[in-house]
Amino acid sequence: MIATELRGFGPFGGFGVLTHEIALGLRDRGLEVSVVVPRQDGQRPVELVDGLIVYSYPSPLYSGLHLVRIYKTVYRLVDADIYHSEEPSLGTALAQLGAPDRKHIVTFQDPRTIQDWRKQWMPSLPNKLWQLKFMLRYQWEVGRAVRRADARYCQAKYIIEKAAHIFRLSQKPGFLPNPVRFTEIRRPKQKTPTVCFVGRWDPIKRPELFLELAGRFPEVRFIMVGACLSNSTRDMQLRERAVQLRNVEAPGWMSHDEIGEVLDQSWVLINTSSKECLPVTYLEAAAHKCAILSHGNADEFASDFGYWAKQGDLDDYVRGLGYLLDQHRWRPLGEKAYSYVLEVHEYNNVIKRHLEVYQELLEK
Repeated sequence: MIATELRGFGPFGGFGVLTHEIALGLRDRGLEVSVVVPRQDGQRPVELVDGLIVYSYPSPLYSGLHLVRIYKTVYRLVDADIYHSEEPSLGTALAQLGAPDRKHIVTFQDPRTIQDWRKQWMPSLPNKLWQLKFMLRYQWEVGRAVRRADARYCQAKYIIEKAAHIFRLSQKPGFLPNPVRFTEIRRPKQKTPTVCFVGRWDPIKRPELFLELAGRFPEVRFIMVGACLSNSTRDMQLRERAVQLRNVEAPGWMSHDEIGEVLDQSWVLINTSSKECLPVTYLEAAAHKCAILSHGNADEFASDFGYWAKQGDLDDYVRGLGYLLDQHRWRPLGEKAYSYVLEVHEYNNVIKRHLEVYQELLEK
């Protein structure tokens, strides 16, 4: 598996979680699984973690192939039958250079237009010439690798057309969902209205909006899980703001099981990001029967299973949370979300589908 991040190594988000989860599922079904990622601080070139062989090398994520072409030998060393990229990156191109006679698959996790990239780069937006050069290199280096792949899939249905357009694909990608585990609910929903935020505190995620919303609902318990691992000053500023609000808890970065306990208790997952695809946290929240309040509406998740804050400002989130709390509307929406992810994203079924995709590709 080829990834841009992996749970347990440096800062990671949904990409790192889902890559780890899929790798573990394949391992448990008897496959020898290797994961290749750009090296994080303190990471060794080769490590054995959870029965997975994790390779790493120093590399940018999306442009600068000439700088890292030598590391194609890593992918030759892996010697896999299938190289599966969880989001196309320079690793996708290097794997094709290092193992041209093997099968290559890409799953689009979050295909980005130039407008999407600009949101990602904020607040330090590069100049227009840099942006142009980046997009040209990205399309030449990563885009070409995408088009050369033997199979292409999307983790969300609504990005199928988008991925085909961005990468100028002659055929639309298929649908290959991300998995979510359904575990026993350990703690009942809180009697006190409880909502949560789960994720990185990067600027694009707008955790400040979650705190502003808490100020409008002093009777509601707000749990802000996560941290800003890339900026200690920003992390401290957000924690200082959280401390000033009596109804806010900021427990920091939590383990998967600890996050599950937070979701068990929560009525609503609040996602304040200015730009999302279909995040893993939606699936995890739905598996714990939480409604979704979000500015993003990937695969109609927010509009079908909660409230779509289409405008994305504070007033919109105030309306949305008020709507969900009123008459306990969150409860049937959370149940509906649970039923949907159980049908489409249930862990064992998704891992089985991955195995079917691999087998079909090897037989071609």
